[in-house]
Amino acid sequence: MDKLTTYQKLVKETLTAMAMLINRQSAPGVVAECALDDERGQYLLLTVGWSGNKRVRGTTLYVRLREGKLWIEEDWTEEGITAGLLKAGVPKEDIVLAFQPPQMRRLTEFAVA
Repeated sequence: MDKLTTYQKLVKETLTAMAMLINRQSAPGVVAECALDDERGQYLLLTVGWSGNKRVRGTTLYVRLREGKLWIEEDWTEEGITAGLLKAGVPKEDIVLAFQPPQMRRLTEFAVA
């Protein structure tokens, strides 16, 4: 399996597992949904629904596949997807913490771009 296919599979499995976990713990009327787009390399974990009279919506996790790397655009999970990616064998140079400003990325162990 090539790197792109491996990364696609890994991200989809991770987001699906996170959605299942959130759905076991969330309030009635609120669900976690995955939007998985291999063609465009876009992977989202969204939370939507209603809690009483209040609308709940938000992006919990957004990962893009770009130039052979995993760009973490948004991550509001407790542990963070990066730890799981590293544990699965993704090298640090293939992970971009895109939610950080470019000048701050230089100070991390991960890819700048």
